[in-house]
Amino acid sequence: MSSIFTKQRDLQIMEYKHFSHEHNLSMYQVQPGQQLRCSGCDKFCDKTIYACWQCNFFLHEHCGNATRYIKHPFHSSHYLILSPYPTYPSNCFLCNACGTNGSRFSYCCALCEVDLHVSCAFLPPKVAHKAHPHELVLNHTSETGVQNQGCKMCRKPLDSKHWSYECLVCANYGVHTLCATNEIKMGLYQMDDGSDTEPSDQGAPTTQPAAASTAQQGPSDGQAQVELTPMEALAILMGLSNASSYV
Repeated sequence: MSSIFTKQRDLQIMEYKHFSHEHNLSMYQVQPGQQLRCSGCDKFCDKTIYACWQCNFFLHEHCGNATRYIKHPFHSSHYLILSPYPTYPSNCFLCNACGTNGSRFSYCCALCEVDLHVSCAFLPPKVAHKAHPHELVLNHTSETGVQNQGCKMCRKPLDSKHWSYECLVCANYGVHTLCATNEIKMGLYQMDDGSDTEPSDQGAPTTQPAAASTAQQGPSDGQAQVELTPMEALAILMGLSNASSYV
């Protein structure tokens, strides 16, 4: 028992700053039976989280460590910027990936009205599921997707406007992303320099201002800027949502 208290004390000593919250966050190990809801995704927390007890503000590690922007294959023409709240007057967004509503963190392109839950943005490209013998591949588009079919797991309709996991061996075998997996694979996507490595600038807990670290990243010298840079996309987002917390 004493080792648990020692670990908890050591975690609480470590403090972090997240761009979406005014106070420092301390790490905390969620105890069995505790019901703490993540302020980033509105789901219940487990394992190690970032916490501000003064405000009852909590973040999963993956929500807290989400990078400030990503270059996602679903919307490769623009960077997707991490927004701590929806940019719409309704104060909610419809996730382009899973088709469900969200009211907390999202990766968004305000110019094109593209919105992804953090967990959806980092869905693994391939998954294995005990209900099917073959590998399932993530499909972002409706062009090659299963059309007018039901999910092979929950039997509810598949919407061609949203993502699905599909079997490349079995014809017309598709499942909802939420039925296929709850895995989150952070650091999947290329940054602006074209590298395939996981970015070292994890935008969340940091002792440096997040905007400063983002400003240091931009298209490499000599690269044709045929798309919005992260800072330009961020400026559009700020203009639409009046997000003074970004600066």
